[in-house]
Amino acid sequence: MGCDGGTIPKRHELVKGPKKVEKVDKDAELVAQWNYCTLSQEILRRPIVACELGRLYNKDAVIEFLLDKSSEKALGKAASHIKSIKNVTELRLSDNPAWEGDKGNTKGDKHDDLQRARFICPVVGLEMNGRHRFCFLRCCGCVFSERALKEIKAEVCHTCGAAFQEDDVIVLNGTKEDVETLKRKMEERRLRAKLGKKAKKPKAAESVSKPGVSEEFPGPSKIKTGKPEETSLDSREKKASSAPKNAAANGSSSGKVGKPLCGTTKRSIADSEESEAYKSLFTTHSSAKRSKEESAHWVTHTSYCF
Repeated sequence: MGCDGGTIPKRHELVKGPKKVEKVDKDAELVAQWNYCTLSQEILRRPIVACELGRLYNKDAVIEFLLDKSSEKALGKAASHIKSIKNVTELRLSDNPAWEGDKGNTKGDKHDDLQRARFICPVVGLEMNGRHRFCFLRCCGCVFSERALKEIKAEVCHTCGAAFQEDDVIVLNGTKEDVETLKRKMEERRLRAKLGKKAKKPKAAESVSKPGVSEEFPGPSKIKTGKPEETSLDSREKKASSAPKNAAANGSSSGKVGKPLCGTTKRSIADSEESEAYKSLFTTHSSAKRSKEESAHWVTHTSYCF
C-alpha cells in the first residue's frame, strides 16, 4: 500500500482528526493592545487618544483615517464608529520613571521586559501594561487605574479637579462585555445629542421671529410706561415745538408782521436787495423771460462777426 522502503505509518498520519484550535498568546496580545495603535499598528506615541469604546490610537493616524476613508484599509473597521475628531479624547498619561525604553539595549544584548509599561497610575502607581484594569475620564482625559477610583471615591478628578459623572468613566481595552456596554452607552449618548439639536432648531426660529412681532406691535405696557427721564425729555421737546406756533399765532392776531421761519415760505430773488448781475443768474429774473430773438447769441459779439 505504498509503504516502500520499510516505512511504517502511524495512526495519526493515516486518520485525520479534528484540527487543534490555535491559542493566542496572552502576553503578545497585551503588548499589542497597550503598546501599539489599533488603527495603524505603529508604536503609540504622544499625542495618544482613546475612543468611546476604550481603544488606543495615535492622533495622527485618526486624522489620516478621517481625511481618507478608503475601503482598501482592512483596519478601518476598528475605527468605523469614529465619525469626527470629537469622538476621541486626548489622554493625559503619567510617565513611568522605571521605564528606560530602548536606551539600554543599543547593542541588542539586553533582555527587554515587555511587561514593563511606559505609563503608570498617578494615584496608586500601578503600571499600565494590561495586568490591571485602567480607565479614563471622557470629560478631561486623565487616566487612572480602576483600583484608584474604587478606593478613593470622589466626584472630582484626582489630577485636574474636573467634575465627572459615572457615565464619563470609560474602561481602556476592556473585555467583550465592557465593549458592548460602552457601545450601548455611546449610541444612547449620540441619540440624545441628535434629539437635543433638533429641539434647539425650532426654539431658535421662534426667538428670531418674536423680536420682529414685538417691534411692529408693541404692547400697551411699552407705550404707556417709561422711565421718568424719557418722559421729561419728551415733554421738553413738545414745549419747544409748540412755542414757535404760539408766537406765530399771536403775531397774526395782533396785526404785526413778523419774520417768517426758515423753510416755511419761499423767498423770491427779485425781491432781494442783490445786484442786477447776481439776479440775472436765476430763472426768475426778467432777462430770463426774454425771447430768443431778443437774447444775445452765445458767440462773442465782435466786429469780425458782422
